[in-house]
Amino acid sequence: MKLSWSYVTSVLVLATRIIVASTIKDFTQYVNLFIGTEGPVPGTAFRAGNVFPGATLPFGAAKVGIDTTRWNVSFSANAGYTPDGNVTAITMLHESGTGGAPTYGLIPQMPLTTLEGVNVLDNLTYMQPRVFEDVAQVGYYKTQLQNGVTAEMSASMHTGIMRYTYPQDADGRFVLVDLSHFLPSTGKKEQWYSNGKLERSDDGTLYSGYGVYREGWAWGGDYRVYFCARFDSTPLKSQLFSGKATDPYWPNATDVKASFTNQTWIEGGTVGYQYADRIGALFEFPSNITTVKSKVGVSWVSTDKACQFLDEIPHWDLEEVRDTAQDKWNSDVLSKIGVTTTNETQLEMFYTAMYHSHLLPSNRTGENPYWDSGEPYYDDFYTIWDTFRCLHPLLTLIQPKAQIEIVRAMIDIWRFERFMPDGRSRNLNGRVQGGSNSDNVLADAYVKGLQGGINWPDGYAAMKTNAEVQPYNNFDFEDPTGSTKEGRGALQDWKQYGYVTPARGRCLSKTVEYSLNDFSLSQVARGEAPEDVVKYLNRSAGWQKTWAPDVTSLNFTGFLAPTYPNGSYQDYDPLSCGACEWSSISYEGVPWEYSWTIPFDMETLISLMGGSEKAESRLDTMFIPNLTQSDQGGNTAGSTIFNPGNEPGFMTPFLYNYFPQRQYKSVQRSREVVDEYYHIGRSGIPGNDDAGSMSSWLVWNMIGLYPVVTQPVYLVLAPRFEDIVMRLGDDGAALRIKATGLEDGPYIQSLRVNGQEWNRSWISHEDIVRPDGQDSLLEFELGANRTMWDTGDVPPSPGHAEL
Repeated sequence: MKLSWSYVTSVLVLATRIIVASTIKDFTQYVNLFIGTEGPVPGTAFRAGNVFPGATLPFGAAKVGIDTTRWNVSFSANAGYTPDGNVTAITMLHESGTGGAPTYGLIPQMPLTTLEGVNVLDNLTYMQPRVFEDVAQVGYYKTQLQNGVTAEMSASMHTGIMRYTYPQDADGRFVLVDLSHFLPSTGKKEQWYSNGKLERSDDGTLYSGYGVYREGWAWGGDYRVYFCARFDSTPLKSQLFSGKATDPYWPNATDVKASFTNQTWIEGGTVGYQYADRIGALFEFPSNITTVKSKVGVSWVSTDKACQFLDEIPHWDLEEVRDTAQDKWNSDVLSKIGVTTTNETQLEMFYTAMYHSHLLPSNRTGENPYWDSGEPYYDDFYTIWDTFRCLHPLLTLIQPKAQIEIVRAMIDIWRFERFMPDGRSRNLNGRVQGGSNSDNVLADAYVKGLQGGINWPDGYAAMKTNAEVQPYNNFDFEDPTGSTKEGRGALQDWKQYGYVTPARGRCLSKTVEYSLNDFSLSQVARGEAPEDVVKYLNRSAGWQKTWAPDVTSLNFTGFLAPTYPNGSYQDYDPLSCGACEWSSISYEGVPWEYSWTIPFDMETLISLMGGSEKAESRLDTMFIPNLTQSDQGGNTAGSTIFNPGNEPGFMTPFLYNYFPQRQYKSVQRSREVVDEYYHIGRSGIPGNDDAGSMSSWLVWNMIGLYPVVTQPVYLVLAPRFEDIVMRLGDDGAALRIKATGLEDGPYIQSLRVNGQEWNRSWISHEDIVRPDGQDSLLEFELGANRTMWDTGDVPPSPGHAEL
């Protein structure tokens, strides 16, 4: 039962530290794991948030959940779950919120009650519809299958625990392990099973081995995942099986049948062979057993380590594992921000967004199979193109230790693999959707003072590699014009012309992103290599070289344009980018949108648009319904040019802060977007959540600030809650945000920052994380009047340069 009010804070007036006390010990009751699992078509995952609703810990290496079929090939079960698919397995590894082709859905189990009509190499013969609504809580998931089995699961950091309850009258009690199982996709981006090894104990209570898989969204060759599993009951019969290599999702096309053996070990084929036999195991349990429990440890290093991970759960009490997981989420994540409100809908939206913001990347420290440097190691950056704007700045503020580890991991990847990642999964860099956006993450951490063992000379060297070293072309079939694996695939154009030409895919959006990347270098160079500052600051102005002052759209003149080496423009429509994919002129956003994405030099941008009045009118036009001419599939929401369903426009609604006395419009847009596109229904995220990108954007909006990434600057919006207390790290100070007049209206009537009257529509990082270690305080007086309180300086343009 939910309490009717949420969070109480008490302040010791004579103390310098805000003391937070809560009447609610369990914030997880406000986490709705099904928000974002459906799209605008009820009951389907088409254009859904693709969030993972299963069991895991913050940044958990194991993500335990169901995998389901999908019959509409226009989308995939990216996180395993779909609302309408049949269950094919419970697996240990998943992503969350991703688009593109799925990754993982590996190391499976499937409970069955009969083998009649079952081909263990054909999941279509044993897949199970669900007969009741699934149940999901933080650290717990339950599904009830048509065969009568109830499957429940929870997770520790590297281990999953499952409980299968069979009906009393079941014909049998089986657990099937098809090592070749994975989440399917279509075309060249599908991942594949290559090989494997599996062995069992004589009594069948323990089995272990590894699976070898390849390709998927990030491309790449073979990689191994090791596992070790134990049952709480002794099977009546244990058999291993094998069958010829085939697509495990359409084996009926080749009529593959399994061969069973009573041996205690089996291999798919010679090590390194990619078309080895599919292998698996079938365990049958006695008829007097109605409940079978299993633990599965997963490692990227060895079977022995996977077996060691079973000790993370030294018992068989699934409820205790669930409770431990909830305690971890409460202490490490959800309690970082406490809010006061009587609006339970907002509580559910907020804490679910907080939860989704801590699923990826996966913390695999100690689990790197390729090197052991003593540095933290994170994987599943999926992708930094999505997460650099909102997710990483949020972690910097409330999870600085985690963000420091992530930055150190990215730098360490550079040390061994020559480039930092932009996208990365299963220990492989790939794919790069635009710029080298790891540069932005490092710059944001640098200007906000993160240290904690970060080797900043190496960090800058890693950034400089992105800026100066051309990565080899991996000839991605979706864009063969340059590398999509790592680095800047169009760097040769950037260095020669100062912009990316139409000879390269995504030339317009790459030009904008490379500009921000080089601004990021100039920021870090101020401390690490002052002699480089001017060079990279000048290069960051490259976007200006592609500004077409005579291009007109919707009665506005001047837009970014795809520009040939001779300075002429490719014929194009600023309202369109076709499919906005890898070979288009811009990626997942039209030129109208990308023409606003210059946060480091808004001064020059507004000037090129004709001054404040014309630029403001153009910004207003971004939010007029029915003007969009773009259809980006699952990445599109709404009918305005501003696309609330994708990352390029994240900052656009708040750019009014760069116009004198127009901050109230940013508040207006924030309210409009959140109220229309975010809610507590299953379709409550307006597009792929992209590893928490959309969710972290919502968190910022609800607390009333927005980070200007790569700068120690936050734009002021307006909070949704009466009282907010943010813990700035584990042992740091606190930021308190108080709002009076919320019931009257959302607009700022006055603002005080740390006790001072404030007339600027932005605050600095030092206003929040104060050098003297004191707590910080923002006091909003809100109301219905659209007051022009922001009479001070507009936010800075530190990258201002005139070509």
